[in-house]
Amino acid sequence: MTTPRQLRLGAYFTGAGVQGDSWRHPEAHTDAYRHFDRYKEYAQKLEAACFDALFFYDNVFAASDATTVSSAPLSPRWDPFVLVAALALVTQRIGLVATVSTSYSEPYNVARHFASLDQLSQGRVGWNIVTSTAGGENFNLPAHRDHAERYERAHEFVDVVTGLWDSWADDAFLEDKASGQWADPAKLHVLNHVGQHFRVKGPLNAPRPVQGWPVLCQAGSSEAGKNLAARVGELLYTAAQDIDEARNFYSDIKARAARYGRSPEHVHILPGVMPVIGRTQAEADAKFAELLAYRDTDVQLRALSNYASLGIDLTGLSPSDRVPLPNHIPETNSHKSRQKLLVDWIRHERPTVQQLLTQWSAGGHRMLVGTPQSIADDFEHWFHTGACDGFNVMFSSTPGGLDDFVKLVVPELQRRGLFRSVYTGKTLREHLGLPRPAFPVQAAWSQPLAA
Repeated sequence: MTTPRQLRLGAYFTGAGVQGDSWRHPEAHTDAYRHFDRYKEYAQKLEAACFDALFFYDNVFAASDATTVSSAPLSPRWDPFVLVAALALVTQRIGLVATVSTSYSEPYNVARHFASLDQLSQGRVGWNIVTSTAGGENFNLPAHRDHAERYERAHEFVDVVTGLWDSWADDAFLEDKASGQWADPAKLHVLNHVGQHFRVKGPLNAPRPVQGWPVLCQAGSSEAGKNLAARVGELLYTAAQDIDEARNFYSDIKARAARYGRSPEHVHILPGVMPVIGRTQAEADAKFAELLAYRDTDVQLRALSNYASLGIDLTGLSPSDRVPLPNHIPETNSHKSRQKLLVDWIRHERPTVQQLLTQWSAGGHRMLVGTPQSIADDFEHWFHTGACDGFNVMFSSTPGGLDDFVKLVVPELQRRGLFRSVYTGKTLREHLGLPRPAFPVQAAWSQPLAA
């Protein structure tokens, strides 16, 4: 019998442990960036709820302007590699996804880190592949790398990393004390990669990961981002405000994956969503109003105007005023897909300032304010009508929003048969129903390095 398709659920975190300026809520933890036990608590609760994975967003720069430093908890934060390594030792089943930039890293280091983490976690690691929204100034560059160059580099970067993961066959290390043979040289493949951006000989000085390759995740939705996602991505994080928009993205990515010769079923698409949950609708509305009351309106408006490149000060407008849209909006070299999402939404909806603040209080992801039943209805509708394979859940606060979701929404999804009640696999690939990459043959490797 065919196993019924079920939702995939990820949990979104930053290394600071807070979402937006929800840190001002009286019950919100504000010290997770320096107390690992906070993350241990979150991870173990989500594992008890059978979540597929924790996803850790990251970047390689820190804002230094006075307004942002004063009000936004963007710094400090944990390095995802460190956080994932620690969590691997205090969890048993839940997947752990770390964000690492291809623009400001080197393939050999990244391959080695993830291979080691996959061993440490016994096969529960994923790599969120990003090209970064900024950071060149911290890596011996005068400015951020160009968008097209970043994605060109990313394709080659992933090829090198996956090639390095395949340096050794799974059974290459014999460890035979009697014969004195440590490894079988016939089961070693030296990468010898020479490309436009990288020159990497190999082999990797780590065994092949438990999963063959850690799960490849991706979050870009520009044209270049979609092509990278379709070619290599297995778990995709995206933002969508509208179900039709989500369906178009879903069908587009699946079709692109098929053109790359991949099975569309091996590409899981998880839009972000932030639920605010009450046992009644009135309770949910009250929680949402309380959450908004602790947010700094002027800070949010400046951030949204900058994010969309509007070039307009929205702070002097009345909440009932329509958001003005300039005739010309310069295209960013940073977050192209998210800028387009916001500008298109303003253009289509013609929102008031208050509507902008309310709708975009989750950084471009959908807000759902409702009961466990209404939120499960929404999830079920999106899931069964071709808009997603699951959701990346952004908690309105921690621990409150997290506790509400695992105590109220997860049981409702389980009751409907939409989500697992127990883990049936041990690795992240097994949770997601993804195949383990087969070890390649010699003919698949690049030409040797020139002398």
